[in-house]
Amino acid sequence: MIPVQQLKAFTKQVFQKIGFSDADADLATTVLVQADLRGVDSHGVARLAGYVRLYDLGRLNPTPSIQVVHETPSTAVVDGDRGVGLVVGPKAMQIAIEKARMAGTGWVAVRNSNHFGIAGYHAMLALEHDMIGMTMTNAAPLVAPTFSLDKLLGTNPIAVAVPAMTQPPFVADFASTAVAYGKMEILQRKGQEAPLGWAQDAQGQASTDSNPIKNGGALLPLGSDREHGSHKGYGLGAIVDIFSGVLSGANYGPWVPPFATAGFMAAQEGVGAGTGHFFGAMRIDAFRPADEFKQHMDNWIGAFRNARAVEGKQVLIPGDPERDMEAERGANGLPLIEPVMQSLRELAERFGLQWD
Repeated sequence: MIPVQQLKAFTKQVFQKIGFSDADADLATTVLVQADLRGVDSHGVARLAGYVRLYDLGRLNPTPSIQVVHETPSTAVVDGDRGVGLVVGPKAMQIAIEKARMAGTGWVAVRNSNHFGIAGYHAMLALEHDMIGMTMTNAAPLVAPTFSLDKLLGTNPIAVAVPAMTQPPFVADFASTAVAYGKMEILQRKGQEAPLGWAQDAQGQASTDSNPIKNGGALLPLGSDREHGSHKGYGLGAIVDIFSGVLSGANYGPWVPPFATAGFMAAQEGVGAGTGHFFGAMRIDAFRPADEFKQHMDNWIGAFRNARAVEGKQVLIPGDPERDMEAERGANGLPLIEPVMQSLRELAERFGLQWD
């Protein structure tokens, strides 16, 4: 169990060692460690070595000039200048929030970025402004659409954060696939098989291989197969790809560049610039009085919390498990598996930092 502040201090030093400013290193660290706090271990410090590898490959600019390249009163296109998405994302979301403050809603498409961590972090930035936040990002092609043998989409997550009055906020944050690839990476590190329904093999058959991409297979859309609604997960992933990539001028579909940990994948010649994201902020009082809305959100949430549940279970609100995990880990520290610990030791050795 690693104390949160120790992990934050170390992570910030690593980002500074590859050239991040103090402010950007602090922001990137906050986003990254927030994933571990919320129990999304696949997107936390387990990814730190991958960001360093992106820098080594010349794909990550530690001092980006993040620019608005096109805008209207309620929309903008942001060029991330190959910055890390952990920094580009929050800055783009702040632009969406400012536009919403002025116009009622704000929508920002981002190109020329990199992996931006957990989508939910960026969506939740809108909550303190009495706004609804929405974020999405495309990702490297690991996913075969329904009936396809080819990998054409990423795990392409969507997050929506909605404030309430006395209840905790509604925060839905999910991949458009049966599972996020980071969870596959965790199984790979543990040497475990994947549940049926997460992946297919090179022939399109259901597989328990936890490393299907390396063996010619693919991840499956949410729903897993046509009979269980995979066409809906395919549709969600496609929407994210179009909003994040086609709309922004980023790469899309099979051309989205892989994250650095995906050493088994070679980036194809691009059709756009880097990875793409999409951010939205909606001022609640552009629709109805904010307090009135939040009171009704309390009522909505209460109806679900009070629902009859199957024996031994309870109905949860999106965001509940992550919120409980954040409280527990904030108090007790973060559990890191040995392969992640080893990657951090290697970073410490490379940069002359204290770890153990």
